[in-house]
Amino acid sequence: MAEKILVTGGAGYIGSHCVLELAEAGYVPVVIDNFHNAIRGADALPESLQRVQQIVHQPILFQELDITNEAALQELFSKHRFSAVMHFAGLKAVGESVQKPLEYYRVNLTGTIRLLETMKAHGVRNIVFSSSATVYGDPKYLPLDENHPVGGCTNPYGKSKFFIEEMIRDLCKAERDWNAVLLRYFNPIGAHESGMIGEDPQGIPNNLMPYVAQVAVGRREFLSVFGNDYKTDDGTGVRDYIHVVDLAKGHIAALKKLKENCGCKIYNLGTGTGYSVLQMVQAMEKASGREIKYKITGRREGDVASCYANPALAERELGWKAAFGLDKMCEDLWRWQLQNPTGFSKN
Repeated sequence: MAEKILVTGGAGYIGSHCVLELAEAGYVPVVIDNFHNAIRGADALPESLQRVQQIVHQPILFQELDITNEAALQELFSKHRFSAVMHFAGLKAVGESVQKPLEYYRVNLTGTIRLLETMKAHGVRNIVFSSSATVYGDPKYLPLDENHPVGGCTNPYGKSKFFIEEMIRDLCKAERDWNAVLLRYFNPIGAHESGMIGEDPQGIPNNLMPYVAQVAVGRREFLSVFGNDYKTDDGTGVRDYIHVVDLAKGHIAALKKLKENCGCKIYNLGTGTGYSVLQMVQAMEKASGREIKYKITGRREGDVASCYANPALAERELGWKAAFGLDKMCEDLWRWQLQNPTGFSKN
């Protein structure tokens, strides 16, 4: 029997790419999502999962559900026997979290507590959690390894990720039959090479590359570059960008790790290479063959100069390594943007 994996928030950008990889690896993903970051398609399915079905040529099990709804979670777990949970669901905009801290704590923390309690009640004790490099705060040294101090987060979004990590660590310590892999993402970009699924920000993109792609395709006039006076080669912020398909494959490796009764493990998912904002603009110009206009503006509060991973531990213990470089990330992002100039929405 193929293993059933519950994927929370599986209609979103990273979730949908992981659902695709799960299906291709022979698992049966069961997806829940509340459409906060997803567009509705036909048959009550999110558009992203409609397209995943077309790519993998098999149906994807989906239920509209909010993880803060305990009764609905209990019912779901009574209906299916899950071997593990991949937990993506949550609010994720850094700037918005500063404006709406309570909402971020309510959804991200309460939602996760309800999920963990329901898992416990139904004897499901394996979880892969979607964490973030934001838990490291301002880097004390680079590259960032998993031993770098955590918790000095600069915003409620990052703090909520850190608190969830701590909850899961405490749970694994208290109950030895729990296994968890906490994956600290760096900056996922790109799209599946079919160009059928990708990142579709609602409204103005918070992340650099979707914004750059929208400028290239003509949806936005120019890019605002926040600060060119950082201590970096060209003065703009440096980040570790990772192809979303590499990231998704890291989750499959994490599922296999759970099988070893690993307890609680933490891994960075990054490439180990940092690129500046201007290098990313140039790479996207190369991929698209179009000029990308930008203007230098003031620094954005809470931004650090440089942030990139030491991914050696994931390579050693998960047997996982990012395979795709910057050109491939930008080519795949551009294909998605060109084929879907307005994202998943039809207009």
